[in-house]
Amino acid sequence: MRQKSYDGSNSLYLIPTPIGNMEDITLRSIHTLEMVDLILCEDTRVTSELLRYLNIKKKLLHSDDHTEDSLKETILCKLQEGLNIGLVTDRGTPIISDPGYRMVEYVSKHGYNVISLPGPTAFVPALTMSGIYPSPFLFYGFLNSKVSKRERELESLKKLPYTIIFYEAPHRISNMLESLLKVFGNRNIALCREISKKYEEAIRGTIVDVLEISSSLKGEMVVVVEGNLQQEDFSDLSILEHIQLYLDDGMTEKEAIKKVAVERDIPKSIVYKEYHTEK
Repeated sequence: MRQKSYDGSNSLYLIPTPIGNMEDITLRSIHTLEMVDLILCEDTRVTSELLRYLNIKKKLLHSDDHTEDSLKETILCKLQEGLNIGLVTDRGTPIISDPGYRMVEYVSKHGYNVISLPGPTAFVPALTMSGIYPSPFLFYGFLNSKVSKRERELESLKKLPYTIIFYEAPHRISNMLESLLKVFGNRNIALCREISKKYEEAIRGTIVDVLEISSSLKGEMVVVVEGNLQQEDFSDLSILEHIQLYLDDGMTEKEAIKKVAVERDIPKSIVYKEYHTEK
């Protein structure tokens, strides 16, 4: 279904808010907060503080991961009445490791425009100040708080050659780095904290270096991790064994053959023929 965001119809607006420094809010976000009829927010206290700073008065409605589903029909009715709805989270851009996805999915399926404004988000400044190669990168967000689940998540990521970006809370940062070291090995990382605030800091080094001081660190954190730069050697594997390696990882036969052809720098047709001959 095609969406024409700027056709003048009432819409759901995703409005980024400052992650620390109030001056980071955009003029467009201010104008949109002034224009909408109702604002959905993660915490009414946090959003009220922002609106007081901007001298804006609006009706607020609490909406987070636990209440979002129950509010979808109410918001749809508001849109049907011709109202414009704003959606904010406590800090940063809605849906980026924050609530809002289910509301967007529901509203858009019912034919209403969803307009997402550009603005503050923590992982972009963390990536650009990290000193780690920026492209391509994978934004992952928060890992599971349970060790076993967290390490399974990391196992699924450890072979990727891309820079990977995680969010983490200060009380879990040491445990998270210990899991990262165990699964990824001692890679280069940048731990960026208190982004846009007075005590903003980027700590660059290996995982072991940062672990030594992690227990003393405070504030919301972004961890930027170097991708897996080691080239794996498959010369000791037959083509059949090489393909089976990726089939065991869940790839389709077609995907595995294509990947093996790239890694061995030989035509896909040769890999296909040898695989089916050996099989």
